[in-house]
Amino acid sequence: MYLVDFLVDPLEYTFMQRALLVTVTASIVCAVLSCWLVLIGWSLMGDAVSHAVLPGVALSYLLGAPFAVGALLFALIAVGAIGVVRNTTIVKEDAAIGVVFTTLFALGVVLISKFPSQIDLNHILFGNLLGVSQADMVQVFVLGGIALAVMIVKRRDFTLFAFDRTQARAVGINPTVISAVMLTLLALTTVVALQAVGVILVVAMLITPGASAYLLTHSFGRMLVLAPLISVGCALVGIYASFYLDVSSGGSVVLTQGLVFVLAYLFSPSQGIVVRALRHRGQVPVAPAG
Repeated sequence: MYLVDFLVDPLEYTFMQRALLVTVTASIVCAVLSCWLVLIGWSLMGDAVSHAVLPGVALSYLLGAPFAVGALLFALIAVGAIGVVRNTTIVKEDAAIGVVFTTLFALGVVLISKFPSQIDLNHILFGNLLGVSQADMVQVFVLGGIALAVMIVKRRDFTLFAFDRTQARAVGINPTVISAVMLTLLALTTVVALQAVGVILVVAMLITPGASAYLLTHSFGRMLVLAPLISVGCALVGIYASFYLDVSSGGSVVLTQGLVFVLAYLFSPSQGIVVRALRHRGQVPVAPAG
């Protein structure tokens, strides 16, 4: 009975029900996209987009508009600006990313410092998971549903793009178009996750589940299943931990994801450093590729 009470008691509160629904939705969408981001090597791009939305969110607060509108607008501006700088100058991609995201992030800091009383900085940076409104939920479900639907429909193209762009071009897939679609999805997914964990922690939700799954399996198909399962499990554990320990919800979710990554890093059957050390000593049999 105690376990049942432990699981059911938090659900008596509407804010906890909403927090769980929003976090699980964001976790699934972020985890699926994270599989391709990890393979392509776009972790820094996820970091850039998550920070570049800060001025958009700040302007939305000032204008009384839904923050998703401003966030999505500046996410797309960041993606477009990075592409323009990368394609029209000799500046390499990592430098273009660094220039664009730091500039936009600084613009957000300036706006917040100019109007500190009108902008809730904590909600922007760390999310407002326990204050999610009905409108926020609809926004997350709609944007998350669109992003997930596109990923499901285009999964084969994305996977071929991630593994072999030359082959993708040979079979009629335009890598430039696929890249643009994936970057747009990154912008959408960032906005979805912002409500749960805020600007600072959103990159963790976009990268950590895919990185953990990558350590646990050699099959990309299994990776696409494993990453969302890991992410949803961490979301549930993190939300319940935040309720009973009275700590930050978004922080708890991301911390749980980080702990799972550490466990995968140490004990993955094929990649874990502890398992490899024991195998080297002849104490653990070689694990089959999974």
